[in-house]
Amino acid sequence: MFGNAFSGWHLLIILAVILLLFGAAKLPALAKSMGQSARVFKGEMKAMKEDDKPADAATSTSVDATSTAASGTTDGAPDSKP
Repeated sequence: MFGNAFSGWHLLIILAVILLLFGAAKLPALAKSMGQSARVFKGEMKAMKEDDKPADAATSTSVDATSTAASGTTDGAPDSKP
């Protein structure tokens, strides 16, 4: 939608406005904080994915253990007691 609307001049004007708003001295600090925020975000996303993988494996293991404990035997055969 915006691919045809923005040209090189539009981007140059946007950069000039950003420079006027924030000032040249604050731009490096702004870029540094944006980079740190992106790094923290990527780290948290990776940690969430790693947390999900063991949880899925632990859930399937606990379901298997629960079904075995509910049947009363360890071999999986139904209990013959009345």
